[in-house]
Amino acid sequence: MAIRFDGKVAIVTGAGGGLGRQHALALAARGAKVVVNDLGGAVDGSGGSVTAAEAVVAEIRAAGGEAIANGASVTDFEAVQAMVQQAIDTWGRVDILVNNAGILRDKSFAKMDMADFRLVVDVHLMGAAHCCKAVWPHMIEQKYGRIVMTTSSTGLYGNFGQANYGAAKLAQVGLMQTLAIEGAKYGIHVNALAPTAHTRMTEGLLPQPVLDALTPEAVVPAMLVLAHESAPSRTILLAGAGSFEAAHITMTEGIHLGAGAMVPEQLAEQLASVTDRSSEQVPQGGSAQGTHEFEKAMAAAASLAL
Repeated sequence: MAIRFDGKVAIVTGAGGGLGRQHALALAARGAKVVVNDLGGAVDGSGGSVTAAEAVVAEIRAAGGEAIANGASVTDFEAVQAMVQQAIDTWGRVDILVNNAGILRDKSFAKMDMADFRLVVDVHLMGAAHCCKAVWPHMIEQKYGRIVMTTSSTGLYGNFGQANYGAAKLAQVGLMQTLAIEGAKYGIHVNALAPTAHTRMTEGLLPQPVLDALTPEAVVPAMLVLAHESAPSRTILLAGAGSFEAAHITMTEGIHLGAGAMVPEQLAEQLASVTDRSSEQVPQGGSAQGTHEFEKAMAAAASLAL
């Protein structure tokens, strides 16, 4: 099966360079019409110019594709709404949203200014929420949509000096989980991509041989699969250097202790049983936890009644 996007309209944020540029080029090469969004700022989010987006648009058009540039900041909801309207006015629909825009303000938490914490959350989390909210009614109306969040191994597993970035990136997974549930009946699939790639955001952080292997191009196949009409939903794909994995948020089988004065002590003594992963599951919704716990409580009550 060829992965094609003929007749589809895609918006890629942060597409003026790095991974976003490769996303935009790949979607266009496979038939999509692309809104290339980029504020054109520095890695820390300062400054701005639409020049970077326009350069990518020129590349796409030179290769025979269709694209338009947009310089909206994803932190500005009105500007994001105008960007989506620009796509609607130009091509009549929006099928794909790739939330790729991001910035870094790295420091250890002890030294981090809370303004830098808030700005990173605003760009990554609120930026993604703004874009999702702006495309949502159009995707509902056409009963079709594909949204790709960009999460990170930092959000999934942690990384020194990136408390702000990690919090924002894992929050995108939480947004994905609920939007996928709410969008299911409208044919809207929502997924997340955790890329490992050498871009200007990783410059100077890793040895050169590692950077040479971690090309943005190697991540793109995962995005294309998650943005395609055959895409799954509520899937977290990890990609880097030509390898692909999946991440899951799981729940262990756990134990039932009931209520009582000594429960904290019992829990501490049996914590290894609670955290044992041999029978863990991937819940299909937030209610699964409560259902699981209630069933354990009822089973315990029934055993006492015998």
